[in-house]
Amino acid sequence: MPLPSPSPAAASPPRLWRPQRVLVTRAARGFAHGRAIAERAAALGAEVVELAGDRLVAPKHDDPRAAYRAAKGTLAVVVAPPSKRRLQPIPPSADWRFDLAEGCHAHCQYCYLAGSLSGPPITRVYANVDEILAVLPAHLGSGGVTSVSSERAHEGTTFEGSCYADPLGIEHLTGSLSEAVRFFGRWDAPVQLRFTSKFGDVSPLIGLPHGRRVRVRMSVNAQGLIRFEGGTSPLQARLDGLARLARDGYRVGLTVAPIQPFADWPAGYDDLFARIAAALAGIPDLDLTAELITHRFTPGSKTVLRDWYPGSDLDLDEAARTRKLTKFSSTKYVYPAETMRTLRASLTEMLGRHLPMARVLYWT
Repeated sequence: MPLPSPSPAAASPPRLWRPQRVLVTRAARGFAHGRAIAERAAALGAEVVELAGDRLVAPKHDDPRAAYRAAKGTLAVVVAPPSKRRLQPIPPSADWRFDLAEGCHAHCQYCYLAGSLSGPPITRVYANVDEILAVLPAHLGSGGVTSVSSERAHEGTTFEGSCYADPLGIEHLTGSLSEAVRFFGRWDAPVQLRFTSKFGDVSPLIGLPHGRRVRVRMSVNAQGLIRFEGGTSPLQARLDGLARLARDGYRVGLTVAPIQPFADWPAGYDDLFARIAAALAGIPDLDLTAELITHRFTPGSKTVLRDWYPGSDLDLDEAARTRKLTKFSSTKYVYPAETMRTLRASLTEMLGRHLPMARVLYWT
């Protein structure tokens, strides 16, 4: 039986994102879910603009920084077309990827969405959630990750819900993640919903009938690197949220990313794992996984990130990296092999010492 969560009165209330503008397309207004999102945003004081059609037009600014800020402050309620509802494989995380939203309002200086998503960084949320979820059952028992892995087969068919967005960070506006949790909770089959977040307000998920078919991972990093993650929850708030979810019976996980060899990184990561162990201590039936992801970037993402964060001291020096080709023949820069071996050996040892119950899913 899940343990009661600590009283929220013991901590300061989380700071929830309030978009400056909410654009609602004509098609999105045809869905009750889309109208509800607009109503929630209006209740928070956001300006809600009902568009005459379905085309999004970004605000025009002569100053690129002003254009970036305007886009980051905009939420668009749209309808996911059939092409967006077609599932894609997403190794090594899960069998399949589906999207409840696209884009993120946070300001992470190493954001992997930079260069991956075209157009201004507006956060788009989908009004037709029921249509999105209805596609999933056709993929039961298929996939190239957990469905064919002897080590992860017990997870069932896995569906990643946070590839191009952080659905928890906007859940107070959308309610879409709760709908997905309920969907998997009702789905009496060997399946698992997976998503990761940098936000600690887990209140909307507490008490939902998840059926232990949901794994929530918190994206964490050494405290010295959290400064690169503007607009997200503090590290301790994320750990407290993860513990609260685990007490509520959810399967939980750690997405340690992006791992970087900063000054005195061994002490920084050792402290991280010690803090996680303290937050999760004493929770019964704890099902904990870890995914370890090193920092990498592409020429395209570097250009975008330098435009977005011109004063950043994030290390994006190609000369200190190894150039690799992706399966799509594009270029990415990763740490040299010796650095990767050192990082992997050290972090794996720390994780095993502080969190011996954690199951490492992959290193990349």
